[in-house]
Amino acid sequence: MSLQPATKQKKIEFAAQLLRSSRHAVVLTGAGISTPSGIPDFRSRETGLWSKDDPMEIASLTSFLHRPERFYNWLRPLLLQTWHAQPNAAHLALARMEAQGIVKAIITQNIDGLHRAAGSQNVIEVHGSLDEMECPTCLTHFPSKNFREIILKEEAGPPSCPACNHIVKPAITLFEEFLPPQAWSTAEEHCGKADLIFVIGSSLVVMPAASLPYDALEHGARLIINTFSSTPLDRHAALLLPYEIVEILPAIMQAL
Repeated sequence: MSLQPATKQKKIEFAAQLLRSSRHAVVLTGAGISTPSGIPDFRSRETGLWSKDDPMEIASLTSFLHRPERFYNWLRPLLLQTWHAQPNAAHLALARMEAQGIVKAIITQNIDGLHRAAGSQNVIEVHGSLDEMECPTCLTHFPSKNFREIILKEEAGPPSCPACNHIVKPAITLFEEFLPPQAWSTAEEHCGKADLIFVIGSSLVVMPAASLPYDALEHGARLIINTFSSTPLDRHAALLLPYEIVEILPAIMQAL
């Protein structure tokens, strides 16, 4: 790790300098960017969703296929939180950086759709999005809000496909599923071209998404990490930003 600037303001200025001088800056976001918008993360020890439920029991393809009622009972509160969530200052700052041509792509592990809601255009959702439902049988996609009334009524049972009447699933990657191949290929392509990768709100432990910064580093990219928790790549970072995401990103945008 290179010598870090000593003060918060110096770190903000250095982050702006790194972004300004980059040719192909890529952002990788995790749950930490969306928790200020009221979206729970999955892995925090006491508040994360997996502190309450075994993910393999509740959020796996097997659970969806064989116990769809239980799966939707788990999913319902998360969908409600997502439908009511609004982009925060960090999402908006990244959208402005992209609009100004500073950030070339935003790769996100999140499924909440808040980057797109903030106005970002080149968003690569490597775990899919709750904004859509898909039919595993006829492969038709629908906006999730088409099923809002049914999902809100627990007694109505899981929503079914209007085309073939099979139960639809959210267009997200469940345990036992592969990542969306097109999204993953595009994410790899951007990281292969990146000369700067900015990790925001991710502890870099969820594979394979966490492997993307490693790929960028192998091609000589510099690394900025904005998270309170330590990550396996801290020692390789040109800059560590252990500050509130909703405060530091607007400050960097202002410095730009």
